[in-house]
Amino acid sequence: MGIRGLTGFVEERGAFFTDLRVRDTKLVIDGSSLYHRLCFASAVDFRRGGDYGSFAAAVREFFGSLRACRVAPFVVLDGGRGADDRKLPTLRGRAAERLRAAHGLSRGEGGCLMPLLAREAFVQVLGRLGVPFVQCFAEADREIAGLANRWGCPVLSLDSDFCVFDLVAGYCPLSHFQWQSVCAGEGAQGCYVPARCFSAAKFCRHFGRLNRTLLPLFAVMNGNDYIDLAALEVFFSKVRLAGKGGKHGRLQGLLNWLAQFAEPTEAVDNVLKHLKKHQREEIRELLCTSVEDYTPSDVNLEDFFQNGKYECEAARKAGLPQWVLDALAKGKLPPFISDALILRSTFLHVQVENMQRPSAHSAALPIRQVIYGLLLKVSQNTETASPSKQTNELPVVSEFDRLQKTLKKTSVQAASLPTDFCGDHFLLDKLMEVPMLCRQMFLLETLGMKMSFLESVPSHLQLPIAVTCYWVCCSEPKVKLHQLKALLLMIVSGELHGTTNDPDPTVVRAEDDNIAYNEFLKWKEKKLQNKDFDLDAAHSFCQWQCCLQMGLYLNQLLCTPLSEPDLTHRLYNGTLVHRLYQELKSTSSVENLFSSSPKMTQLYQVLLNTVES
Repeated sequence: MGIRGLTGFVEERGAFFTDLRVRDTKLVIDGSSLYHRLCFASAVDFRRGGDYGSFAAAVREFFGSLRACRVAPFVVLDGGRGADDRKLPTLRGRAAERLRAAHGLSRGEGGCLMPLLAREAFVQVLGRLGVPFVQCFAEADREIAGLANRWGCPVLSLDSDFCVFDLVAGYCPLSHFQWQSVCAGEGAQGCYVPARCFSAAKFCRHFGRLNRTLLPLFAVMNGNDYIDLAALEVFFSKVRLAGKGGKHGRLQGLLNWLAQFAEPTEAVDNVLKHLKKHQREEIRELLCTSVEDYTPSDVNLEDFFQNGKYECEAARKAGLPQWVLDALAKGKLPPFISDALILRSTFLHVQVENMQRPSAHSAALPIRQVIYGLLLKVSQNTETASPSKQTNELPVVSEFDRLQKTLKKTSVQAASLPTDFCGDHFLLDKLMEVPMLCRQMFLLETLGMKMSFLESVPSHLQLPIAVTCYWVCCSEPKVKLHQLKALLLMIVSGELHGTTNDPDPTVVRAEDDNIAYNEFLKWKEKKLQNKDFDLDAAHSFCQWQCCLQMGLYLNQLLCTPLSEPDLTHRLYNGTLVHRLYQELKSTSSVENLFSSSPKMTQLYQVLLNTVES
């Protein structure tokens, strides 16, 4: 969520904050705000698809600062869009903005674009660090507010909606949370993170005697992610709002106008006076419903963090199998899955690709169709948000994706699953009961692979290599050999980095690996200065990320019959793979980059032979 113009207004004045020393406390963190903030601040190469290794390092450093100050973090992530899908217009607008940013980056303009797998990488780092986190069933704001108030601790976010929630211990904007400048405390109190806390009391005093209970009504009337009331334009045109003009004039005028009322009902009655009679009841209901978005949720997240039980009414009403609800809450399934299941509608995020070509996501369409087939095969017995009851015809999912430079909704038919595959076990509610080997065969068959081809590949690389084989077979235009080799060399470099930088003291590091890694670092430092950009190669590597994303999701839906690849282990580094590709075009000697390490040389050959075979 977010309230139009409020962050800018509050930041410009600066008078609505109090200084805070964050230490020895619980802290409820808005996970979506945090991973966006850390990703955009970690100077990843947005044009070339990101670098999950440096992003993961920034996440680890952030939580290291909290640990040093004895802060106990609890991360709360947004889930899917929810059965009411109220945010759809806002999400379509954001997808269009993302598309414009991607197009600008493809032409060499500046800008930021969230790498495709950043959220998955963030969740993996949380898991590896042991940071407690939950993925809500839908929007997380109300549940964040409810948990923070239950514990009497602050909320850390970058969402201006938290200026409006009635929070016991206040809202700390991430922009004022100086986790990279931890201060040594005086005496026994120990070090702390310098921060600033938004003061709703100071904010309300600025507008005379504005009653705090009117802030949710202000948020709704001003416009947020859920509501954009065109009908209220009549009100704004008729009422003289005493603001100072400028970009925040309307916002200030509305707050000054609301300050004359003792409570929300009186203010709503006065708004309705200015509207046509036939509109009044409908607008009253809409305003009152929307104001409820700012009441903290009664979902008991404390129960989840203590006992692993996540219960909310919306999740119960969705009628999903219990194992799916549990996996969603624990972040073991992505929101993409719940959107496909409940809404039969998904968003596919654009990357920096060739806008003249079909979307990079089209390469992974057959994998998505299998995912939809697994999810919706159960549709005859499940109440979903779909308007039509499916009979013998295959279910359809609406995908929002790029068509050249515009966002387009396309209907995609779910795959018909073979009934002779391990009998007829592949029903969503019984998926956990299907034997692991059977689920593994199903996954690999979807990717056009057999386990016998992967036996020489290390287990944690089997899924990325199966996906790479799929990418080589299914991408249009065809993958070039230099692109394949660059990708495999990049994967090997990630393995070498992991081997030589493993913090585990029991791991024995081979001297030749250290030599090879130092040689690689020298080569990298020298070569990464080159800023050449090949849009067609970028498009191909985008297709690989799309295939990997859907391979990950299918593997998760099948309860991980293959090891989940570690994105945080430098599995994809956009700057590096582009540089390797440019070098391979001019000299094949780059293939000997790891020649000092027999182990890494052999790994590269094994991976290359597996894909080529």
